[in-house]
Amino acid sequence: MHLPTDETIRRQTLFWLVATAIVLLLGIGLRYPWPADEPRFAQVAREMVESGQWLFPTRGGEPYPDKPPVFMWLSAAAFALIGNLKLSFLLPSALASVGTLLLVLDIGRRLWGREVALAALLVLVFTPQFLLQGKAAQIDAVVTFWITLGCYGLLRHFFTGPHWGWYFTAWAAMALGIMTKGVGFLPLLMLIPLALWVKNPAGADAKVWRWRLAAGLVVMLAVIALWLGPMLWQVHSIGTDTMVAYRNDLLFRQTGERFVNAWHHVKPWHYFFTQAIPTVWFPLPVLLLVFFKPLLALLREDRRARVLLAWVGLVLLFFSISSGKREVYMFPALPMLALVVGALWVRVQAGVAAARTGVFFQGLLLLIAAALAGLGVALKVSPDKLLRKVPDYADAVTTLSLPLVAMGGALLVLLVLIRRRDLLQRLAATSLVIWVFVSLLVWPKVDPHRTPQAMMEQIEQRLPPASELGLLYFKEQFLLFSHRPLTHFSYLAPLEEQERNAWQWMKEQPGRHLLAPTDAQLSCFDVTKTESLGEAHRREWVVYGPASMRATCEPPQRLRRFVYRPVTEGVLP
Repeated sequence: MHLPTDETIRRQTLFWLVATAIVLLLGIGLRYPWPADEPRFAQVAREMVESGQWLFPTRGGEPYPDKPPVFMWLSAAAFALIGNLKLSFLLPSALASVGTLLLVLDIGRRLWGREVALAALLVLVFTPQFLLQGKAAQIDAVVTFWITLGCYGLLRHFFTGPHWGWYFTAWAAMALGIMTKGVGFLPLLMLIPLALWVKNPAGADAKVWRWRLAAGLVVMLAVIALWLGPMLWQVHSIGTDTMVAYRNDLLFRQTGERFVNAWHHVKPWHYFFTQAIPTVWFPLPVLLLVFFKPLLALLREDRRARVLLAWVGLVLLFFSISSGKREVYMFPALPMLALVVGALWVRVQAGVAAARTGVFFQGLLLLIAAALAGLGVALKVSPDKLLRKVPDYADAVTTLSLPLVAMGGALLVLLVLIRRRDLLQRLAATSLVIWVFVSLLVWPKVDPHRTPQAMMEQIEQRLPPASELGLLYFKEQFLLFSHRPLTHFSYLAPLEEQERNAWQWMKEQPGRHLLAPTDAQLSCFDVTKTESLGEAHRREWVVYGPASMRATCEPPQRLRRFVYRPVTEGVLP
């Protein structure tokens, strides 16, 4: 068997890195932020730039306590630099994913060599969750970068060190991760397997375990204090109930209480292992099962793989303890798992089992390509039968016929042309091609059905220019497309309390209107006396005018209203 030279591996690595970076950036500007999370973060970033208030993120003028501010800072910085939210909102995730690839490549090369580094890169590229998060304006790609940087710094110190600079960089990265999503401390769990399997090397000047390690905590706290100190001081100085509630919600309810007593996304303890991993990390579970014996041998012989896989297990165990679970929670563990799978693949790729696995996946990929093309043909020929289960998205799905046929056909041709390539390269190529078609053809066709742009245009045509508009059952995507000020009544308040505040607001001045979905089940308004705007996001939305107000309504317990006035007209044209 002809083994690739170091120069060949270097060229292949550069090719796959550049190709993946291009795909991550492809499609930016071709769609707007989509629910559920993207409009929220985009709107918060927009308000930061418009108001100049970067210390306290706001959503519709109301402090946003669900997440620390680092991701919003990055999104706002991109918006301030580019000046167009549609072009900027996807950049932080895409660039963070490229950064994660670079970190995995470099640490893989330093620990095992270029071949393992390339294999780990390919594993990330073809694992669905990686590109899915890299091409979404959610917080998880950025927090994964910080966590990967934290792991990178620890590995540089304990395996290729001592490197105290990288060790303290790891703690700074953890601080930034905590300021991004709270779980940025996860690299700390790596100290457990490192303590078990990594000892001080011979020689007094080459010790990686020293009392100096404790200074890492000081570095982390100092970085966090750069944000937390001014935030706490400002909350104390302002002293309003709203700001105190923001502080308490951010520091306590959204961290410890959310972990111990989750109030949504409640799943069984085995959720990650029985549902999440088999889907968003496919085909990694198959590869690990097929090569289970070689994996055990690798773990026995290689402490580097033991440390990384033990850390992945500890991360999964940590999130399994909480009753609240989502697939994205386990995403930060993927880069280190990719390194283990890369090291395993380099060991087994020349064996009979690897050849048989390659034949199996070649057949599976051809089947997927044929299925995509067949689905496109079926949507064109007989759409009614296929769309019975998704009537809400029927209009959007029917537009995907030709893109699906093109995607399936392109994959069939590609898989035939590269059939003799390494399995990981075939899987990675398939993943990139799919995302090229999704970014360039699918996104633009689906986009009009994932935003309320048309509905907000209707409101502009139906309501007088001076008429004020309120929003009930708060949704950030309506703020993004509003051409007039929008009043809402606290996202954090119960719906009943929002409704009472909305009724009070409309009573105070004639000519005010309220936008709300019909499933809100309001008691202070008569839904039969409304004007329908059609459906958006699986709900019918109507405008309540003065005639829809009932004679009386129970007064709110607390008067709460927030007004968002769009400053950057035309940012989302």
